[in-house]
Amino acid sequence: MSASVEPLHGIDYSLYFDVAALLAGDLPPAPTPLYGTREDGHALFYAGQVNLAFGDPEGGKTWVALYCAVEALRKGGRALVLDLDHNGPGPTVTRMLAMGADREALSDPTRFLYVEPEDRTHAITVVADMATWGPDVVVVDSLGELLPLFGSSSNSADDFTIVHTRILKPLAKAGACVIVIDHLSKGSDSRTFGPGGTSAKRRAVGGVSIRVRVKDAFTPGKGGSAYLSVNKDRHGGLRAHCPTGDREPLAGVFELRVFSDDVLEPTIRAPKDGESAPADFSISAAADPQRLAEDVDALDALDPPPLSQRDVCKRMKWGGQRATEALRAWRERSQS
Repeated sequence: MSASVEPLHGIDYSLYFDVAALLAGDLPPAPTPLYGTREDGHALFYAGQVNLAFGDPEGGKTWVALYCAVEALRKGGRALVLDLDHNGPGPTVTRMLAMGADREALSDPTRFLYVEPEDRTHAITVVADMATWGPDVVVVDSLGELLPLFGSSSNSADDFTIVHTRILKPLAKAGACVIVIDHLSKGSDSRTFGPGGTSAKRRAVGGVSIRVRVKDAFTPGKGGSAYLSVNKDRHGGLRAHCPTGDREPLAGVFELRVFSDDVLEPTIRAPKDGESAPADFSISAAADPQRLAEDVDALDALDPPPLSQRDVCKRMKWGGQRATEALRAWRERSQS
């Protein structure tokens, strides 16, 4: 606060943000997403914010997050992978190499770091290091394993707030685009709303929350794809470049195309006008192989055989995504 302002009742105005100085100059521009760049140049995730990518297992969440880490390295920046799911350094680095990460950058500890925290002390030490190291992208995989590391419950708002304050918020304050991976519960109501557990998770998202739903199952040698929908966008910088009309507009389609045996071509295709992701929030059959097999058996028993997705939806009373996945698998089995 300007020194010319007389103190009132002993108030120390230096403790408060100087709004007058802000308004006297140019107001800062609204934040815009910086990582997870689509083919049209618009990005998904915000720098300096906690972002969320959530969905079912095997839906492509980790692929999307690592894609952003690779992007940071390509831009000459730094990336940290905080692997609490114990995916392993080998598989993680292999995925990043397949998506075009530079070997020298991955080998350089001033550019890329990978860690599996052993306990909360280890995790807190890593976060303290990042204040100096200055990561551009941090992948936290996953929130479901980070909370137990602190003896915290996913359903407790207080527990989550403690972990957010100790781990996630400091990483964002260090300037990083923090991409936290989280999972969906099995309850239909909570799945529609967002990730499982306390609603404090959603409130803590300062950037964007992206729902990741498998489109084509991610399989070795074949690639895969996933719908990316906007569950929350605090600043509106992503939603402004998405089709309007849906509660969760489609932000893009993440695609992994096989280029050669060891090389994948990752892209995020921008949504077309009027394009949307399936509105069915039920558990994806592609994420549950046993249920997919049961659905295929159910279609095999239909007389007459199923003709289309609409036919399956009508006769089986299934949602569109479930019908599409089951019908595709049934046709593949019928042709084999």
